[in-house]
Amino acid sequence: MADLLSNLSRLVVRVLLVAMGLVFFASLLCVVLVLAALWGVRAAWAKLTGQPVSPWVMRVNPGAGWNRAYQAADRWRPGAGRPAASRDLSDVTDVTVKTKP
Repeated sequence: MADLLSNLSRLVVRVLLVAMGLVFFASLLCVVLVLAALWGVRAAWAKLTGQPVSPWVMRVNPGAGWNRAYQAADRWRPGAGRPAASRDLSDVTDVTVKTKP
């Protein structure tokens, strides 16, 4: 009896996983079809108005990420946020070093 329940539970889990995969695939397919339809409408409108059909382009500047990280490093340096003259030094205590006898 336990073997039957074990096999049945495995079958149910497999069916659920396959169903979830199919739903995921169908949703991705719908998104792609909607984007293709939008691009087709855009291209048809461009042809109708006599404008050139331009593709959707995602411009990537690899140097922008480097510049952002490089400038962020300056922000985290000690004292970079405020000038030295405006620092509050009232709570600084001078300490004399004592040597052990």
